[in-house]
Amino acid sequence: MIVIFDYGAGNLRSVANTLDAVRSTYTIANDADGLRGASKIILPGVGHFGQMLAALDRLKVRETLVERIRSGVPFLGICLGLQALFESGEEAPEQKGLGIFSGVVRRFPPKVRVPQMGWNVISARPGSRLLAGLGPQPYLYFAHSYYAPVIPQTAAICNYAVAYTAAIEAGNICGVQFHPEKSGPLGLRVMRNFAEL
Repeated sequence: MIVIFDYGAGNLRSVANTLDAVRSTYTIANDADGLRGASKIILPGVGHFGQMLAALDRLKVRETLVERIRSGVPFLGICLGLQALFESGEEAPEQKGLGIFSGVVRRFPPKVRVPQMGWNVISARPGSRLLAGLGPQPYLYFAHSYYAPVIPQTAAICNYAVAYTAAIEAGNICGVQFHPEKSGPLGLRVMRNFAEL
């Protein structure tokens, strides 16, 4: 069963609607027991890096979430859910990320409008299972002020003043900076691809 994790501020209904559209079964959980019972985990995120990580700590699920990810359970982080996979973020330097990947999530430079809001093209690497069927340069919907660095596990890059990670894929671990639930048919394809992993 896919578990959409509810930490109190995620875009749960829209994500659930995309799973309904691709005919995937799911449940919503907000505790460690829910994570332990998951065959796949989706962590949708909107808002503030520090508040999200603090919420995971308040719910006492950080260790369980990291353990489940490291044990091989398929995981999809959406927007802030991708950023949480890194060690830290400039938005809340005092708050540690999940530390699955090395690096710091940084704010876009002042020369561009923030947040990046709207459609942008990504450049996907060949062979990504998560992005299969999207084509090499699909347009997807973004809404964010901070970005994850490009790392060896980056599956797609987007450019907005700087090149940054638009998608990650490393074994069971997936993440997207764009919002598949707002990206039309291509977003549905991403969700179907994850559900079928």
